[in-house]
Amino acid sequence: MAPSENSSDSTHFGFKQVPTDEKAGLVRGVFDSVAENYDVMNDLMSAGVHRLWKTAMIDWLMPRAGHHLLDVAGGTGDIAFRFLDKVKGDGTVTVLDINHAMLSVGQDRAIDQGRLSGLDWVNGDAQSLPLPDKSVDAYTIAFGIRNVTDIPLALREAKRVLKPGGRFLCLEFSTVEAAILKDVYDFYSFKLLPEIGRLVAKDKESYEYLVESIRKFPDADRFAEMIVEAGFHQVKYRRLSGGIAALHSGWRL
Repeated sequence: MAPSENSSDSTHFGFKQVPTDEKAGLVRGVFDSVAENYDVMNDLMSAGVHRLWKTAMIDWLMPRAGHHLLDVAGGTGDIAFRFLDKVKGDGTVTVLDINHAMLSVGQDRAIDQGRLSGLDWVNGDAQSLPLPDKSVDAYTIAFGIRNVTDIPLALREAKRVLKPGGRFLCLEFSTVEAAILKDVYDFYSFKLLPEIGRLVAKDKESYEYLVESIRKFPDADRFAEMIVEAGFHQVKYRRLSGGIAALHSGWRL
């Protein structure tokens, strides 16, 4: 989301321009609709590869026992559960999501898996985090930053709540590099994926938006610049699966 694409009065919602103050509600509606089938659709859409990407995220984070993680847009618990497994339960995760429905799915999954401690479920906005300054050891966000109305503001909020020496990690869809892969990926994204959404989740329009939101998101180089502009240091990224996704890292000094 390059700043030039938005004015103070409007922003993009997929390929559409909408009033800025309406985007959050529209995004909330999308995820309210897809929450129940979100994990199933992730497996279908990525052939399970999203699980490898999320594992790579936790491996790069290298969490330590006793750490407090803030996982933003993490309602269904995928990142939180991996974190707790990595530290063998000796840590705390605040799972924050703007969608009650996504949080409900995550809480149900946690109960089903016997995860009764170490998790704090918070309904909140990435642009105005309900946490004190310098209060968490790490901040993660997986496939959520592109849905935020004001991404630079969300990045500044991430820096605010991190302790000095804290780590920021973002997993997000990115720009495919190889021309052959790009053509196949575009056909799958725009033609097949919405139909899968229609058949499985009974919601074609939400998956059309999710595909469009990926195309509107900055490429990996530009997003790295935005992380630097927010005040992070040692900013790096790794392309995953030929650029279908990218994993960005930054540190608060």
